[in-house]
Amino acid sequence: MTTTTIDLFTSALHFHPDGDVRAVERQMTSSSSGAWQIAAFHVETNADVHADHWEMHPEAEEAVCCLTGGIRLYFRPDVPGETEDMVQLQAGAAVIVPRGRWHRLELDAPSDLMSITLRQGTRLEKRTDTH
Repeated sequence: MTTTTIDLFTSALHFHPDGDVRAVERQMTSSSSGAWQIAAFHVETNADVHADHWEMHPEAEEAVCCLTGGIRLYFRPDVPGETEDMVQLQAGAAVIVPRGRWHRLELDAPSDLMSITLRQGTRLEKRTDTH
């Protein structure tokens, strides 16, 4: 067996239902692989976390983990015009985003993040509520 080191900031890990784990090119859009993706990111600006877009994963919950720095995770209101719910994460904290819940991130500081979800069916939608 050959053991290979994987750079999680440039690759992602896919955990397949058959028990296989593979290093793959990191993909933030929908995937039909049926695999759970674990990906790590170093982010410096709100543009790095597509703060101007809502994201939603219809097939699974998502764990958003703040490893270093600090972020704010916003949930889109169910009723237009209502206030977004916000969760602030500091280093070492995580939040579970419910399946099918639209969400977005903003940074408090440059951060290292980790995301764990099933990307199948993932959708991005440009924010129309920006000022």
